[in-house]
Amino acid sequence: MNEKSASRDGRERCGDCPIRYRAVCAHCEADELALLEGMKLYRSFEPGQPIIWEGDRMDFVGSVVTGVATLTQTLEDGRTQMVGLLLPSDFLGRPSRDLAPYNAVAATRVVLCCFRRKPFEQMMRSTPHLAHRLLEMTLDELDAAREWMLLLGRKTARERIASFLTLLARREAALHKRQPGGRMQIDLALTREAMADYLGLTLETVSRQISTLKREGVIELVGKRAIILTDFERLAEESGDDADGGYPD
Repeated sequence: MNEKSASRDGRERCGDCPIRYRAVCAHCEADELALLEGMKLYRSFEPGQPIIWEGDRMDFVGSVVTGVATLTQTLEDGRTQMVGLLLPSDFLGRPSRDLAPYNAVAATRVVLCCFRRKPFEQMMRSTPHLAHRLLEMTLDELDAAREWMLLLGRKTARERIASFLTLLARREAALHKRQPGGRMQIDLALTREAMADYLGLTLETVSRQISTLKREGVIELVGKRAIILTDFERLAEESGDDADGGYPD
């Protein structure tokens, strides 16, 4: 992590954290949260700022509290490929791995709850349900990666846009321990250019499909970033997913 580019935020108590029930510490008891309090540090990143570069030594792991970051890898010829997104409650870094396997860059303003890696690794060894929760999150990440491969390989442009919006809606609902449904409002954290890159589409295609969904009454646009899903179930049908979209509750 670039110490100069990252700024310290106010220390929020773990029990009051907005991602408390989705983060790696979701199953921790009060005494375990107290241990995490002693090894954590909040840092914020502005849009476009790097959080970590591929190949950098990682002395921390952490959870995204607010904001969205992009994950990219660099090809041998210098080109970069987006390989994923980090959304609120997602985990950054891997215990026992010294070097970062990808670039992580803030797409919006990101607040990251960082844990010093060595103390966190020690706590994992003595706290089985912390390790189990990280395993759950890793398997969820694997499922999401497989879904993304399907999205890029088989889905139409319309289905890709709908899938992305339903993903954001499900994640937003999960943070508040709710089921998605009916009329919902979400914040579209990514620019349309970033959406196009993530979804393997052109900017023109993304704009055209969003305009079509708006014209057909599937979504409503509010300001520059907010989107109202007029009927979540209808949008989920547009995505071509199964009943639960392949994502955990």
